Amino acid sequence: MNIMTNEAMDKQGTPKASIFDGWNAAPNLVTYSRIVLVIIFLVLDALAGEWGADNLTFRWIAAVLFIIAASTDKIDGWMARKYNQVTEMGKLMDPIADKLLTCGAMIVCSVFGELGWWVTILFLIREIGITVMRFFVMERPGGKVIAAAWPGKLKTVFQCVGLSMLLLPMWALDGSATTPLWLTAYYFLTYTVIYVALVLCLYSGGVYLYNTFVAPNKR
Repeated sequence: MNIMTNEAMDKQGTPKASIFDGWNAAPNLVTYSRIVLVIIFLVLDALAGEWGADNLTFRWIAAVLFIIAASTDKIDGWMARKYNQVTEMGKLMDPIADKLLTCGAMIVCSVFGELGWWVTILFLIREIGITVMRFFVMERPGGKVIAAAWPGKLKTVFQCVGLSMLLLPMWALDGSATTPLWLTAYYFLTYTVIYVALVLCLYSGGVYLYNTFVAPNKR
């Protein structure tokens, strides 16, 4: 008779699912593809230069790739639920893919002066902290990856929309010597969406910490 250690059992006494179970499920393959798109996007975005001034074509392509990579987040989640292929690997890798995409985009934008470093740093502190926390939770006896709650999902939506708007070189559509009102309004809305995402980012981080360390002790 096989004897399982406490680390291999969850709180109900049932075998704990391995993080590698279902690693090659179709939704996870979509997630891996997103990570490849992230790498291509970052290379093109960096080569395009500040606001895409060095290579406008690369900037347009990078913006489109970002939108595609961000949009496929819904596809792998939908596939996982529809075909009952929700895995621990998927719960872990999906938010990691999101963070690689969004944090990578913000770092490049901050390097080029398109986004304040204070915004990017606050995002990075929260995102990296929660990612490390996920690994910590997994390694605990009976540990289980906690899926993103609704504030975190809403944060991702605002973040991706705001960054998509920032990455699109809309300035290139205007050839006048002065900045038109519509372009000023466009970038005002862009940064507003990003700041809303930042508020949701910090709030959802607090919710995750509460659900991980406080809520279980109240049961």
